[in-house]
Amino acid sequence: MRNRALFWTGLAVVVVVGCWAARAVLLPAGGSGVVNVQIPRGASAGDIGRVLAGRGVIRSAFGFRLLAHFAGNSARLHPGAYTLSRSMTPLAVLDKIAKGDAYALWITCPEGFTIRQIGERLEAEGAGDAERFYNQARFGGASFPTSFPHPSDSLEGYLFPDTYLALVGEPEGKFIQQFIQEMLACFERKVAVPLAADISASGMSLHEIVTLASLIEREAKIPRDRPLVSAVLHNRLRKNMRLECDATVLYALGRHRNRVLYRDLDVDSPYNTYRYAGLPPGPIANPGLASIQAALHPARVDYLYYVARPDGSHIFSRTFAEHQRARRIVRKDTL
Repeated sequence: MRNRALFWTGLAVVVVVGCWAARAVLLPAGGSGVVNVQIPRGASAGDIGRVLAGRGVIRSAFGFRLLAHFAGNSARLHPGAYTLSRSMTPLAVLDKIAKGDAYALWITCPEGFTIRQIGERLEAEGAGDAERFYNQARFGGASFPTSFPHPSDSLEGYLFPDTYLALVGEPEGKFIQQFIQEMLACFERKVAVPLAADISASGMSLHEIVTLASLIEREAKIPRDRPLVSAVLHNRLRKNMRLECDATVLYALGRHRNRVLYRDLDVDSPYNTYRYAGLPPGPIANPGLASIQAALHPARVDYLYYVARPDGSHIFSRTFAEHQRARRIVRKDTL
């Protein structure tokens, strides 16, 4: 008798749990109207379930995670911004997110990207044409109003590296215009306004600081080297020495590779700091905040030279003789 009671009790529990699971997994949350939901980058199926449940789009975060697991979609859910309805079934919600049917996508533009690389990233994400973006950012600077001074032609250096939620489905020209404007607005919020006093105190213009920061961004691969690279460049400028920065030569050549060859140094361009003294005419990339801070606050050292090790770090030297010894050390390490 006791075993029979336990059996029926267990069966009742299974039925109740099964009904709850079916309700959580299969039935809509209920209600009317649409809900705009942002799914962050790197979110797991469980994270997404909690976001959806928190916005009232589904009944159960755990039920959504189970559904994603059994549907085989757990690893194929796309971040972005979605328009969803509480009348949609959890399976329909899952299907939309698995397909990436979003009205906006997260697009990351890393520190040190050029405007051409940003355009290529947009095209790779299916958000816009690379060449159209390049032309707009390279030649259309005057059409973007800002509260801070920027060149009337190229916006190189002023498109702040960050992760942006970019609207899709807009006409391409309008989308690119809005995306560039948002990057400029981000530069204003994170650089032009909060660092205005530091820039003024530096004795350099905003354009000079951004240009210098772009060289630091491209040259310094290790965070701790940024203020030291900045010090070398500041010291050389103060002594009217040519900067002899490899990254500017590559920018002049319009290509990127690991090594600069001796024949590359002959390129006749104002961006070639082996041939022309002073800063180049403008930034060679879009620097991040750390490189801009390094440009404003160089280390207090008297280094005039640096050479890169194979691991991306640098050896810094005060004299040309020390620099020659450092180059021999690096050359030996690469053999």
